[in-house]
Amino acid sequence: MRIAVGSDHAGFFLKEVLEAFLEQEGHGVVDMGCDSPDPIDYPLIGRPVAEAVARGEVNSAILICGSGIGMSMLANKVKGVRAALVNEPFSARLAREHNDANVLCLGARMLGEDLACECTKVFLQTEFGGGRHSKRLELLQELDVGRGTADTFP
Repeated sequence: MRIAVGSDHAGFFLKEVLEAFLEQEGHGVVDMGCDSPDPIDYPLIGRPVAEAVARGEVNSAILICGSGIGMSMLANKVKGVRAALVNEPFSARLAREHNDANVLCLGARMLGEDLACECTKVFLQTEFGGGRHSKRLELLQELDVGRGTADTFP
């Protein structure tokens, strides 16, 4: 699986850990920044990552900031992205199984490295459940109508 990974400065060290973990698990990793713990505004990283998911350039993505909240809010503004803020494995499973999330958002200040790796593993191993969740996903996707695609943003 090809996975884009991005973080702001607060998530930089966890991003490095997760990239190594993903490679160890056999995934292709696309590091989309940031490249150091020097301050950077999270939208400068999160937007290109979310747009890569929307365009189908990667299978999914992981976005990390201090709390995960900002990255989650940002990613969900991009048409076709279903980002989920996760702090434990059960939510990671439900994000995929019930909501077909394609972006995992993590808070570097909210969970440790081992838990972040476990959440990532569960997220990537869980398939969308379909069934009754498909109708709900269709209703959610109706909200994308009228929103620009990644290619139409200014």
